[in-house]
Amino acid sequence: MSLYRNSAWFLKGMTQFTRSSFLSASKSFVEKDLEVSVAGRVFMITGANSGIGKATAMAIAKKGGTVHMVCRNKDKAEEARADIVKETGNKEVYVHILDLSETRKVGEFAEGFKRKFKALNVLINNAGSIMSQRDVNAEELEKSFAANVLGVYILTKSLIPLLEKSADPRVITVSSGGMLVQKLRTGNLQSERGRYDGTMVYAQHKRQQVVMTEQLAKTHTNIHFSVMHPGWVDTPAVASTMPDFHRSMKDSLRTPDQGADTVVWLSVSEVATGNASGLFYQDRKPASAHLPLAWTRSSALEEQKLMLLLEDLAKTFQPN
Repeated sequence: MSLYRNSAWFLKGMTQFTRSSFLSASKSFVEKDLEVSVAGRVFMITGANSGIGKATAMAIAKKGGTVHMVCRNKDKAEEARADIVKETGNKEVYVHILDLSETRKVGEFAEGFKRKFKALNVLINNAGSIMSQRDVNAEELEKSFAANVLGVYILTKSLIPLLEKSADPRVITVSSGGMLVQKLRTGNLQSERGRYDGTMVYAQHKRQQVVMTEQLAKTHTNIHFSVMHPGWVDTPAVASTMPDFHRSMKDSLRTPDQGADTVVWLSVSEVATGNASGLFYQDRKPASAHLPLAWTRSSALEEQKLMLLLEDLAKTFQPN
């Protein structure tokens, strides 16, 4: 089955995830969807100093939005902020330093943000982590799970009260097409058993993000949740963590702006919230989160189990 999934995924990728496929899909885009001002609206973007995150921050700043960049590296974040302010003329761009793999600090950051700021209209969970070998954080949690899944869960859940007080609240999570080869598995969240394959662990985390989005949409109905695949994008993260893939596919990879297009569309367009909450998107359209005949669908019980496990972990590390 894994051979079929991988083959079907690569075929789908070559026809739908490349730069040329974006250019083809963009012919049907309605440009007025993005001809909006978001002045006065507040956006938080994780991993905003490079790649898709920076491209998203740039696009939103150009439209007048207030942007909170949540980044791990202060120097890179400040450099990216300077670029955004210089190009857009928008000074309402703020840097916050947070490593999402440091579990206790995620909740502390969210609580501090709620105390300091009175509104948050859009949360964009973009930051991601691929590890070449298994490592744990200070809380003894596997680092990529802590960053990609638990950190996203804690940040999102902690900020929901602020989102709910704000107009037209939205949460967008940047997933990956790699999740299409993964079925949700809740029995080995810390990747303690079996050989550690960082790319497949990351893909499983991206599947968990899709399930998380679907489940949160059911329980928080006044917030519009969405999750998306940006396509195969030429970013520093792809170049450093998947060098062979990057080298062989470089000429076919999307630009960061192309990868960010659907994120921006989901964040600012009125049309996006006309669709149901909790959907998976590709190139501005709802798409299936499963490959045909790949047996990656999970039971409602398994999906609920994931959410219960995340909630239990989040309670363990909540701020005092």
